[in-house]
Amino acid sequence: MALQDVCNWQAPDTQGLSPHLPHASGWAMPWGCDPQTFPQINGPKLAHGTTTLAFRFRHGVIAAADTRSSCGNYVACPASHKVIPVHQHLLGTTSGTSADCVTWYRVLQRELRLRALREGQLPSVASAAKLLSAMMSRYRGLDLCVATALCGWDCSGPALFYVYSDGTCLQGNIFSVGSGSPYAYGVLDQGYRYDMTTEEAYTLARRAVAHATHRDAYSGGSVDLFHVQESGWEYVSHTDACVLYAELQEPPKAEEEASKALS
Repeated sequence: MALQDVCNWQAPDTQGLSPHLPHASGWAMPWGCDPQTFPQINGPKLAHGTTTLAFRFRHGVIAAADTRSSCGNYVACPASHKVIPVHQHLLGTTSGTSADCVTWYRVLQRELRLRALREGQLPSVASAAKLLSAMMSRYRGLDLCVATALCGWDCSGPALFYVYSDGTCLQGNIFSVGSGSPYAYGVLDQGYRYDMTTEEAYTLARRAVAHATHRDAYSGGSVDLFHVQESGWEYVSHTDACVLYAELQEPPKAEEEASKALS
């Protein structure tokens, strides 16, 4: 006897499937349940951890992140990509639920491509941030978890925006998101200057993420470093976080030679 005869089950209609996300009120919920509170009460309570950062300086925008994806105390993936390119002059860091982040970046890429075809030019970083904020704010209260820093270069120069899934959209010079962000902020606040050289910016970003991975159990793996310039974004380096932290603990050669001379 077939399964549908026993359980009165029918295959879903695949003819009406759409590539677009459903409206906020269109999610399937049990009868009698409030769609605004059901995911919060009955959904899984998982601890998400990561360290992502971005800062704006004279020569562009630096974006860096670790590569560990965790699910509670379980390391789901040690080599995930948390910096996602949107187009040639725009990329973003991802923090929160991995599936939500990837989905919404795909939606953003599609919408920006459509706008570029209509208007004949790519939208500004501010327009992209406002668009992403407006789209996600419709799903507020449905347990969507996306926190991102959009890093780009447009006609106004380097730009950096923080966007959260509740609709928050902020512009700034430094943003760090994730469970390791307090440790990263401690390093960034100490060494950040807008007029840094490119090499100083690379060193600062690597040092901030490396220290955060050492102190935060949910962050680790490797350190991915990107640089957004007027010519477009560049993938600078991929460094093991443990090796990088060990190198940072070694005293500089100049200090070592000075101490030998004094002794």
